Amino acid sequence: MKRRHLIAATALPLLGCVEPQDISGGFSGANYGRGHMLRDSGSWPTPHVLRKTKILIAGGGVAGLAAARALRLQGIDDFALLELEDTAGGNSRGGAVNGIACPLAAHYLPLPSDAAPEVQDLLEELGLRQRVAGRWQYDERHLCHSPQERLFFNGAWQDGLLPLQDVGADTLAQYRKMSVLVEQLRTRSRWTIPCSGRALDALQRELASLTFLAWLDQQGLTDPHLRWYLDYCCRDDYGAGSARVSAWAGIHYFASRHGFNVPGTESQEREAVLTWPEGNAWLTRRMAAPLKERLQTATVVLRIASVKHGVEVDAFNVATQTLERWQARRAIVALPLLAAAQVTENAPDFLRQAAARIAYAPWLVANIQIAAGLTDRAGAAPSWDNVLYGAPGLGYVDAMHQSLQSTPGATVLSYYRALGDMAQGRRLLMNRPWATWRDDILAELALAHPDLASKTRRIDISRYGHAMAIPLPGQVNHAPVPSSARMRFAHSDWAGYSVFEEAFTLGHKAA
Repeated sequence: MKRRHLIAATALPLLGCVEPQDISGGFSGANYGRGHMLRDSGSWPTPHVLRKTKILIAGGGVAGLAAARALRLQGIDDFALLELEDTAGGNSRGGAVNGIACPLAAHYLPLPSDAAPEVQDLLEELGLRQRVAGRWQYDERHLCHSPQERLFFNGAWQDGLLPLQDVGADTLAQYRKMSVLVEQLRTRSRWTIPCSGRALDALQRELASLTFLAWLDQQGLTDPHLRWYLDYCCRDDYGAGSARVSAWAGIHYFASRHGFNVPGTESQEREAVLTWPEGNAWLTRRMAAPLKERLQTATVVLRIASVKHGVEVDAFNVATQTLERWQARRAIVALPLLAAAQVTENAPDFLRQAAARIAYAPWLVANIQIAAGLTDRAGAAPSWDNVLYGAPGLGYVDAMHQSLQSTPGATVLSYYRALGDMAQGRRLLMNRPWATWRDDILAELALAHPDLASKTRRIDISRYGHAMAIPLPGQVNHAPVPSSARMRFAHSDWAGYSVFEEAFTLGHKAA
């Protein structure tokens, strides 16, 4: 470490000791009181309110909303969707801080390939793409504007996230070797998003049986800069690092999308992505809008049971504080596996076994409202995605980036941290006070933005104890999702990892 960087790093903890009393905020996002009703409560009395529908969807995340849309496309209007939170969307919900829209979790969608025709159809329906002179074109207003991403490395900003400044010839050689290996694997196997329902070949099964870190060891890819970047990519997409996720997942990150670009020969920016100030909530809000009264929010599903003539669902209506019983001919259970196994009466073996195998990554998302543009360190221009090398967090995205404002000003920075590598990550997430998280986050980002604390006005923190499935070795599921006589199951958990395309496709197919 160079002396100036060492001084900055050692000053970092001192910044965290200063409590900026004028910064307001608190915890927001997922409602844990509702989510823990099943765990903390005993048996429930028989509901006195009876409601009927033809098809009932439990869970209003991306999979549940996709299922509802697919039913509407089939001309089926007699259905209801029950959602625990006050708004649908799951990990693709959005919010606002003092009037500035921002994501509460997922914040972008890569342009889907032909392997995801259902997602492509959705984007066409929403006007995000259209065929012009025989070719598909995307509405540039919704594509992430340049510059797309930058890295704070060796005391300065650089374009792209692969560390480049002052790295040696050995590091660059390892970058090139990784690029060659990824390209070889891309040509030998089929890598698609979504992947659920598609069988792995022998090579992919071998990669799915070991950790990404073990595979890197096998290949002699030991450079610390390369390993940091690959670990960051795993934490960013899967909630845990290269020592936990499978080698299949680590390779899939690149082979299914943009490959691994060699520095100096191609742009270090990722492939084009769709993004909005409120993140993927732009999509889920439009998916939810046509449902109207069929969407029942603030409703906690407590029990799902197969009965003689269909399905019976008991739920707690938060608004009326009453228990309701729904009767339907069939149900689509679009809940996380943890919840689905808990609420399904006499859960089938395939559901209980799948829920027992899964591991979830806790996540934290902090939306930081700043009153004025930050004083930047030298290097690349302000970008949408901003990452600090070696930091515990995953950096932040700028909610005002898509506005194309000529000079940085008041905005919301959405900061992300995955805790899937920590043995007590969920307990830490839930037990640390808001002020401790506030000071920790401000101290981390102060290395790149020394004036951040003085310009911050509010920090809203969303906590997700079971945010996403981690694709551990042996955990990615490529078999078709099992079903029972009257129930279909749909959630990204069934794929073994959490991305929009997986959830949407599984929900669509379940319907």
